[in-house]
Order: sequence, then structure tokens, then C-alpha cells
Amino acid sequence: MAYYSHVSTGWKSLDEIIDHLRRGDNVVWQVDSIEDYQRLVTPFVNSALARNERVVYMRFARHIPLVEPRDNIVVYHLRTENGFESFSAEVHGIITRQGRDVCYVFDSLSDLQHVWATDLMIGDFFFITCPYLFELNTTAYFGILRNRHSFKAIARIRETTQVLIDVYNYQGQVCVHPIKVQHRYSPTMFFPHIKKKDELMPVINSVEATRLFSYLADHQTVSAQRRLDYWDRLFMQARSLLESGAGAAEKKDMVEQLSRLLLTRNKRLLSMIRRHLGLEDLLMIKERLIGTGFIGGKSLGMLMARKILTQDSAFDWSQVIEPHDSFYIGSDVFYSYIVQNGWWKLFMAHKTRTGYFSRAAELREKMLNGVFPEEITEQFQLMLEYFGQSPIIVRSSSLLEDAFGSAFAGKYESFFCVNQGSPEKRYEKFEEAVRRIFASTMSEDALAYRLQRGLDQMDEQMALLVQRVSGAYHRSFFYPELAGVGLSYNPFVWKKGMDPHAGMIRLVFGLGTRAVNRVENDYPRIVAADDPLVRPLAGMHDIRKFSQHYIDLLNLEQNDIQSLSVQDLLEKQRPEKFDLLGARDEEAAREMRRMGRPEKDIWILTFDPFLTHTPFIDWMKRMLGRLEKAYEYPVDVEFTVNFNQSDQLQINLLQCRPLQTIGDRSRVFLPSTVAPDRILVRTEGNFMGGNISQPISRIIFVDPEAYAGLSRSEKYSVARLVGRLNRQIPSREKMPTLLMGPGRWGTHTPEMGVAVHFSEINHIAAIAEISYQDGSLIPDLSFGTHFFHDLIETGIFYLAIYPESQGVEFNAGWIRSLSNVLEETAEEDTRLSQVVRVVDTAGLGLKLQSDVAKQRVICYRE
Repeated sequence: MAYYSHVSTGWKSLDEIIDHLRRGDNVVWQVDSIEDYQRLVTPFVNSALARNERVVYMRFARHIPLVEPRDNIVVYHLRTENGFESFSAEVHGIITRQGRDVCYVFDSLSDLQHVWATDLMIGDFFFITCPYLFELNTTAYFGILRNRHSFKAIARIRETTQVLIDVYNYQGQVCVHPIKVQHRYSPTMFFPHIKKKDELMPVINSVEATRLFSYLADHQTVSAQRRLDYWDRLFMQARSLLESGAGAAEKKDMVEQLSRLLLTRNKRLLSMIRRHLGLEDLLMIKERLIGTGFIGGKSLGMLMARKILTQDSAFDWSQVIEPHDSFYIGSDVFYSYIVQNGWWKLFMAHKTRTGYFSRAAELREKMLNGVFPEEITEQFQLMLEYFGQSPIIVRSSSLLEDAFGSAFAGKYESFFCVNQGSPEKRYEKFEEAVRRIFASTMSEDALAYRLQRGLDQMDEQMALLVQRVSGAYHRSFFYPELAGVGLSYNPFVWKKGMDPHAGMIRLVFGLGTRAVNRVENDYPRIVAADDPLVRPLAGMHDIRKFSQHYIDLLNLEQNDIQSLSVQDLLEKQRPEKFDLLGARDEEAAREMRRMGRPEKDIWILTFDPFLTHTPFIDWMKRMLGRLEKAYEYPVDVEFTVNFNQSDQLQINLLQCRPLQTIGDRSRVFLPSTVAPDRILVRTEGNFMGGNISQPISRIIFVDPEAYAGLSRSEKYSVARLVGRLNRQIPSREKMPTLLMGPGRWGTHTPEMGVAVHFSEINHIAAIAEISYQDGSLIPDLSFGTHFFHDLIETGIFYLAIYPESQGVEFNAGWIRSLSNVLEETAEEDTRLSQVVRVVDTAGLGLKLQSDVAKQRVICYRE
């Protein structure tokens, strides 16, 4: 085929006016109707086919087809309803496969407003697609309908494209007006041209030109409207509908439309929205929205839960629930941040199998240093002016986050902004928080989580929830009285007769960070809602040891979040209601007197008076029950507790999401008698994961005694080795593996346990945390934390082993007696073979079984 740098429009007169199209041209036609656009497409396609060129038609709109299938025409039917990323990625992939020197026809871009509802994202699509087409020497036609888009959107398209031509009807005649023709010029090129027969004649007479432009001015949409994005105009229509007294059916239709643009695409959540949210609710969200797009799963969960409670006719929640003060940063801001900083090609490279992790690491570093569009920074400034110097928290709220089956607990960042100092400094800190949360979408843990759940190719835009921090000022500190996590289903019942359906609560003093994270050397109060004073502990020594010793708070003077010992805080200032939270440790006081040391009050945070002398437990049981009923599924909530000026208890509901549980499986009957030498582990309680009967074909055992003797760097090496062994597991079904080690798996401090990331243990079938006599290596039954969510979502059985406790059997010697195959599985790490043992037990009949009803678990050889 002969190669021509010039390409014909198929209309000889137009070719002469613009000196032909060029390879690499993106041609945008602004038209009155689809029929007008089709009349321009047809000669272009016919001319290309006559030259034996390849033609690709991108079909995605609801309007009539522009091109009929013929030889040498490839038609791609694209889906737009899955969002910007999926659509753009599909187009990008097609362009890549088709290669160079192709002629493209795209349906009208204006139709994308139907599914995306914003000119911003249409502009972003054009901005990332056109340069790629130009790079591959293609010629592409795009159509947009006149008066459908904001002035800003048209300006952005004009800036990006090589050719922009206005086509309109004037007194029964076709008028063609080239607006931009890059690198070409003639004295009459940019005049409007009237079609007379097949010729285009320039309108160069001033009288005719004045009449023409006067006519066009009279038929333009009101300019004030076109200064707004289509998104804003849509919500203005919704406001007018609400104020006009429209019927219920009309308002319901508008709620349905807006929900799919603002709230979610998830069918199950949309069903709940229909039952609980009205047009007023969506318009209130819009008033607090920065940018466009979805508000994300975390924001939706919080708002939905609050609305469900206000609709509870059996209880007046308005007297209990603290109002929230929130802004939402729309998910489109995330994509625009990537697009307008020039990282889209890198983002697409990350979506490939080979670049999924490696290119993401590169993109993550770039995302920490990008710039935001001016219109977004202006809205950021206005929001921060509203909050003043009140502390705020910037929270992740991605599209997939907090949905049914994908909590993403702890996978994305959230940051407190203490918000002190000059306006410039406060803005700098806020923008840094936004960048870091955006960048956290590219973290290895988040990527592994998405990959394991088959979500790696789905749109995962990051929206943000910005909230005034719930709490009170305590001189130079700011914190809530209490915070915690509530589960409507208790997956860890440690006492026979305890009802798992009553729920449980993980409660802390101060900020809730200690409730949702596994914190070193510290323990929250675990409360079974049906028996709040019963602990999974015995004796004052255990109560003292396994209690909260540190508080997380905001230090206003240091302008940062801080961890402070509770004792140090009490010596500076004792909160007014502290008597409800703690008890004086009289035993410790007596011991100090005996030793001749100065007397001082020593407190243990038991929370017992608070649990018995306030309505908190009754309210939480009612709240969790009401939300579970509405969700038709167990739920997990995050909350704070404060006292108002009237000393009335107030609960601030910060988050609500479906709680995935491993579930009550059919009863497993444990063997009544097993020879002691065939038992690896037998214990009562201290496990999580329901009834199981699981064969074990491999054990990865980190020897507690050997591990305790390692240096800090060597302990980190053990964690990385465990990660490599985890990646060698083909699947849980093919190689069910039991991972055993000292202290806490997933700790941040290697002295407390093995500091693995969750992505380094995500193929394991069961994990066991072993208590070791070195006092810091203690398991943490951390239900309610992000680590807990990872375990139950991934279906990993959890077991804590206390060898020193009465009634616990643990035969570590049997593991040590078996051949260590570490050398075969990780040759480069044999230096750690005295610490890490890999034992293949396939064929030995090793089985792990648990019985929830009897609270027993056993791992034995059949």
C-alpha cells in the first residue's frame, strides 16, 4: 500500500480549505445533531477504504450507528457503564493492538455524559487518548454536540486536538467553520464556509458575516449555564425538581440516576439506597462535594448507617448520635490527578500482568509529588477556611472500599491533620495527606489484596472523606473520651454459652487508632455485648498486663498525633469522667508503699464503671442489631464516644460496613481420644474461624527460642523469608499450610513477633501465634482490627497457643524432629534454617479441627 502523509476527509472542497488532514490528526467535529456528524463520517470512511486503509469504529453510544460493517472495517462494541478507567483502558488496549496508520471513527463523546455525568472526565479521556493516537500516526474522528458541554471542556478539547471544526445549519444551508487546524494556514481558512452544491464558499462579506454570527448568537445556550460543568447542571435540575413539588415517581427516578453517579454501582447497595436515601440526602451530599464522581464506600457507609438509624421508629437516635461534619472529595479528582500530571501511560502499564507491581511502585513515588488542578485547590482552600483550626482527619473512601466482601481494612491510608499554624502550613499538610492517600492505592498490600480477590482490573478510584475530628480539647491535647469498633457478630466467643449474635466491642481511651490497629505492648478492652464484664482473662495480673497503657491523642502544641502513656497523661491532667473508665490499682499502690517509694495514684483502664453505669452497651446492641437488620448482613462500625455540655453521652458513628464472617459451618465432632504422641496442638478457646476440619500438608514453623536470640535485622530477614515461602504455595487447596511463630504475626515491631506484611502470609490456610517465655512475645487476639478483617476475608483460621497454660498441649519437638526442607524451597536462606523450619506433612494424616460449640481445637495425626 502506498504511504501518504496527507489524508482526505472525503470532501474535496474541505480538503482544499484545510490543506488536507495529516497523519496524526485528531479531528473534532462540533455539530448540531448526530445526523450531521454521520454525514461527515461517511465520506471519510469511504475515502479511507478506497485507499485500502484500515478503519476502526469505536461504538459505545446510544445513538444510531455511524458506520455499517464492511470489509476492512473493524467494529469494537465498548462498555461505558463500568466507568472511566475501564473504558479508557479498553480503548488504550485496542489502539495498542491495532498499531500505526489506522483511521478511527469514535461515536459522539457527548453521549458519555449519560454515564459519567461530567465534562471533566470526558476532557480527561480526550486528553489521554489523543496524544496516543497521534503517536501512532493515526487519523481519528470525534464528534461533540453543540451546547452540551461547558466552555472549559471545549477549551480543553481545543487545546488538545489538532483539528476542530464547527458545523451548523444556517437558514437551510450547511456552514463549516474551521476553528483550529494545526500547522496549516491560508488567508480564508478560518472563515466560516457555506456549502453551495458540493463547494464550500467562505463568508468574507462583512454584511453576510454579521448576519451569520448574529444568528448563531441567538441560538446559543445561555452562557451562564455553559460556564458550569454538566455535573452541576444535573444537580441544579434535581434541586428544581425537589422544589417544584414533583411527584414521588419523578423524585425516585432522579435518585436512581444520581445514585449511580454519586454513590455506587453496586447493585446490593443501590437496593439499600432506594429504601433509605431520598433526593434531599443526595443534594446535601452535593453541597459538601469537592470535584465530581463517587464519594466512595466509606462515606456511603457512614451516611447510610446514620440514615437507617434516624428512620428507626422504635428509638430516638437524634438524642444519641453526634452530628457529623464532613466533606467529600469526588473520585474523579483521583483520575484527573493522574491524567493532568502526565502519568496515565504509566498507570496503564501498571494494569498489565508484568507491570502490576513494578510500575505501581514507580507510580506511587510520582504520586507523592504531583500538583492538583487550580479549580480543585481553590475548593480545598475554601474547605480548610470552613474548618479553621479544628483538627480534621482525611480518610480513604475508594469505590470498592467497605463493600460487601471487600472491606479493604487498613489497605489505604488515613491521616490526621492537627490543623495548627499558619493557613499556608495547614494547607500544605492537608495536600500532603491527600497525595499520600492517593499514593497508597499503589502500595504492595493494597495491590496484593485486589489481585487475590480478582479486583485488579476493576475501577478503583480513590475518593476521600474529610471530617472534623470527634473529641474535645484537654488543654494542649485533643481526643475523644472513648473510641472503638463494634461488630454485630462476635467471631471469637471465649466462653461456653456466649451468644456470637449479640456482638462484640473493641474499646479504647482516646483516638480510635488503638482500636483498629494491632498496637505494640498495648491491649484494648474486649467486650462481649451479652456479658460485658466477662473478660477472656483471669486474675488481676492478667487484667493489668492485658489492658490499655497508652493513649493516642492530638498534641496541639506539637501539631502532630502522639502516643502518651496513660499514667503520664493523668499526672498532667485527669479527664473529668475518668472515674468511669478506670479503677485505682490498690495492689500496685500497696507495693509502692512497701518499697518506700512516693505514693501516687495508679490506674488500670478496665472501663467497667462505664459499661455498667451508662446506657452505652444497650445503645450499641440496639445500633448494631438495627444496622444488621437493614443490611441483612453482619456489620462492623467505628465510633467515638463523648459527653456533651449537658453531660449526656453522645456516640459519633464514623463508619459502617458489611462484616464478612467465615460463618457457622456444620458441626465438627472432635475425636474423643487421641494418643498424646500424635497431638501437635490441643487447647480450649483462643481461636477464630468457625468449625473447621482442615488437612495440613505443610508447616512453616518459626522457632520461638531461636527467634528470640536473633538481632533486629535478622528478625526482619525472617519476615521476608516467610513472604517468599508464602509465594511458593500454589493455593490453599493444593498445599494447605499451617504457619506457626512466636508472638504477633503482622506486628510492626520484630521484638513483638514476626513483622510480615499481610501480602506475605495471604496464601496460608491457618496461622498460630505462640506465647513464649520472653515476655514480649505474646499473641494478640485482635478481632476488630484491620489484621482481623484480613484474616476473615481471606478465610485464614487463627489460633493462639499458650504452652505455659494449664490444659494446653503443644508438641514443638515433633516439628523439630522432622526433616527441614528449607534448603529445597529457599536455597539462599539456609542460614536461617535453625530458626525457620519447613516441614512437609502430606501423607502423615495431619489434620486441624475446631468445634465452636465446645470451644476446642486440635491439630493431630489421624
